[in-house]
Amino acid sequence: MDTKEIFKKVRKIEIKTKGLSNQIFSGHYHSTFKGRGMAFSEVREYQYGDDIRNIDWNVTARFNHPFVKIFEEERELTVMLLIDVSGSNEFGTQKELKEEQMTEIAAVIAFSAIHNNDKVGVIFFSDKIEKFIPPKKGTSHILRIIRELVDFKPESQKTDIAEGLRYLTNVIKKKCTAFVISDFIDSGFDNAIKIAGNKHDLVALRIYDKRELELPNIGLAKVYNKESGKSTWIDTSSRKVREQYKKWWNEHENYLRNIFLKSGVDVAHFSTGEDYVRPLVNLFKKREARV
Repeated sequence: MDTKEIFKKVRKIEIKTKGLSNQIFSGHYHSTFKGRGMAFSEVREYQYGDDIRNIDWNVTARFNHPFVKIFEEERELTVMLLIDVSGSNEFGTQKELKEEQMTEIAAVIAFSAIHNNDKVGVIFFSDKIEKFIPPKKGTSHILRIIRELVDFKPESQKTDIAEGLRYLTNVIKKKCTAFVISDFIDSGFDNAIKIAGNKHDLVALRIYDKRELELPNIGLAKVYNKESGKSTWIDTSSRKVREQYKKWWNEHENYLRNIFLKSGVDVAHFSTGEDYVRPLVNLFKKREARV
């Protein structure tokens, strides 16, 4: 993809996702993802109705008159996007590839974040850390992130979600809100997601394609595994083969469900070719209800 094509694609994504963020998500985002608590603002004279627990006894003793501490919500957040750039995301049988939908969802969240004056950073991961963009504010920073999403070429095609989560835990010292955007076709990240979830406010955004749910009966088919780089012939006309695949998919679904439940991580599911607005709004509303 040449520079002109990249610019056009970035601009198209910017217009679409920025509009969605302004019209739909910003309000939900603001009320859903709170700041780090209450920060001291100033001291003023006590007024009728003030909470006596907020009296500043040192200042009160100095002036022989009651003064109270005033606190304001510390609104600013750091938002991290952990984006899976492994080979399995270069797949899609509907309107778009998984990686294309991931890009738009990431852009919507990023624009919602800067609209609320939050910092946004990105970790691109495969089975290793491919790129780290430190958290910053501003539209130009978000456009840089989108440009990277559109044109990024990972060194590895494999997946290791645990590696991405461990890096997040180590590199971001203060509590942040982190969105893990992946198809989650991986295992063995139970401990890493639990540790990261205890330190940060972790949200899983899972993207899948309907064709991944079951094998179609189309006879002998050559299947290419992007992550391993190997091709295999599969007889999809065999009921046993189709049932084995379906069993594996269902077992993986249960595995993911249990991981998210045990680690206390919120999750939203997105299907390629379908509108991602509804599941994202539902996720925000679900979290909003708990605030």
